[in-house]
Amino acid sequence: MILKELKISTWIGDPTNCYIIEDEETNEIMVIDPAGNVEEIEKMIKILNGKLKYIYLTHCHGDHILGVTELKNRCGGKVLIHRNDSEGLNDKNINLTGIVDIPEIELEADSRVDDNDLLHIGNLQFKVIHTPGHTKGSSSLYCEKENCLFSGDTIFRGTWGRTDLPTSSRDDIMNSIVKKLMPLPDETIVYPGHGVVTMLKDEKPIYLELKPKLW
Repeated sequence: MILKELKISTWIGDPTNCYIIEDEETNEIMVIDPAGNVEEIEKMIKILNGKLKYIYLTHCHGDHILGVTELKNRCGGKVLIHRNDSEGLNDKNINLTGIVDIPEIELEADSRVDDNDLLHIGNLQFKVIHTPGHTKGSSSLYCEKENCLFSGDTIFRGTWGRTDLPTSSRDDIMNSIVKKLMPLPDETIVYPGHGVVTMLKDEKPIYLELKPKLW
């Protein structure tokens, strides 16, 4: 697996992590959360000599989806999101674009995914894990072969995603983390939607031993 990360500046101030994943054998590519800066994403796809298969959205917030339409127009690919967040793609009150002065988003998913669905990029397999809490349709992608998790805004290094937003729930996000993510192997590398990479074993004490979270 080839993995590239782009930090994309958005109106919230904290850059969004956009991930570009390529299967080295087939050159198929998946882009996770293209928040903007599409020229750089396209340039990376060309450098990798790859073909964009999927544009995966971990949730529907504007700081993760603003570059989707342009990227699809430039490079193709199917837009995927959990079905419970699909309606939020075009609802400015849910995707939070109503609070900033940007054009209203018009975006439809090509396919809606569900918990435990399997996505394939060449020989790489990714399992969809429905992790509601930050939004009702938040999801994570887990690749057992590469021992990695793309967690969106569900879990970060030392903390978890906000739960004071439309369709969010503190109880749900804690259930998602404790019951769905914590059982994954300790050595799982976590690639979050913002901030720095971490390992699941370093986050488990916060949730399983109730130690203070980090800031």
